[in-house]
Amino acid sequence: MPSSKIANAFINECKAPIAAPSANVSGRPSGTIIEDIKYELDGKVDAIIDGGTSDIGLESTVVKVINGVPEILRPGKITKEDIINAVGCAKVNDKVLEQVEQTEQVESPGMKYKHYAPSTKCVLVDILDEQKQIDRINKILSINSNACVIGFREHKERINCDKYIEISNICNLEEFSKRIYTELRKADKYNVSLVIIEGVCKNGIGLAIMNRLIRTCAYNIITE
Repeated sequence: MPSSKIANAFINECKAPIAAPSANVSGRPSGTIIEDIKYELDGKVDAIIDGGTSDIGLESTVVKVINGVPEILRPGKITKEDIINAVGCAKVNDKVLEQVEQTEQVESPGMKYKHYAPSTKCVLVDILDEQKQIDRINKILSINSNACVIGFREHKERINCDKYIEISNICNLEEFSKRIYTELRKADKYNVSLVIIEGVCKNGIGLAIMNRLIRTCAYNIITE
């Protein structure tokens, strides 16, 4: 059940089960602010209810339970650690961070080959060493000047890009998750040929963020 008072009031008025997908065209970044939702869905739906900016920004955690063990199919705000604290055990499906071929059947929304993606081609730079990651981004920019970067505030002065989208501080993954879809849509408006995205640590909600970014980039990932 949603925590939103508006959503719960709507559910009470309907008096019936509701199918409620994310506010986006399939495959596109989810809508998390009213401006993005209106831009994409105006004229395609009968009504839009403004409930304010999304508190979390990412879609829900999806699990299946086999033999009493919850298995995360799509990570979200509720993490593996949260589930373990609640019920004592949990595991993460192998496909959360791995490539899923187009012909494969999937068990959850968001496990498709490409998902949550802007129109512009994206590449994810996920290098453990911070300086090597920055150097790699700058090298890509030296080859392709018609690019923008979605990265951390701390790195803005060290990355040679005039189209730099600051998304959050390195340690603030909550803000990163809340803003990522809006910033992906913003990147499209720059009319560049490439969007370079900095990877995050895979702990806690970072796992959910990386799950989305991997699919945003259609598995176009640089790790060294």
